Amino acid sequence: MTGHRILSELDKIELGVEEALGSVEQLFPAENLTVISALAEGADRIVARRVLARPGARLTVPLPLDESDYIRDFSSEESRVEFSTLLGRASKIERMPPTLARDQAYEAAGEYVLNNSDVLLTIWDGGPAQGRGGTADIVSRARKRKLRIAWIHAGNREPGTNKPTVLGNEQGQVTFENF
Repeated sequence: MTGHRILSELDKIELGVEEALGSVEQLFPAENLTVISALAEGADRIVARRVLARPGARLTVPLPLDESDYIRDFSSEESRVEFSTLLGRASKIERMPPTLARDQAYEAAGEYVLNNSDVLLTIWDGGPAQGRGGTADIVSRARKRKLRIAWIHAGNREPGTNKPTVLGNEQGQVTFENF
């Protein structure tokens, strides 16, 4: 799982996530779903909640930073509580090795996702990365590896701001690659 943190029109995105998860379940009918998510705000948590609502589902969390440092990236106390609640539901927590910079830590978590996934589910606007290890960077790496991708189209944010964007009629639509 990789995706944007700042999203709008969540109802459309959640419908897209359900469609994508249904397709993944059809690919692997005898297996319980496991979501690998760093539990960042936005896309990561939407998918984690949707997967964990399924019987037998599991959550693996690649923590990019020490938990006490990581939660500083969350916008509110409510967000920090949600993170802690979801982290408490994890069946596995993988702590990424220390790095010199935050973007390297997020990149390492993204690599962990790619190295341990049969399908990359992404909530993404299709645009270029706004930082190292960002959604576009991880999707590009997945494409090079010919990994299956379930892409839920969703606006991101205006660069340098927290103002969300939308994709009009494309918002929430799903594209499947290598399925």
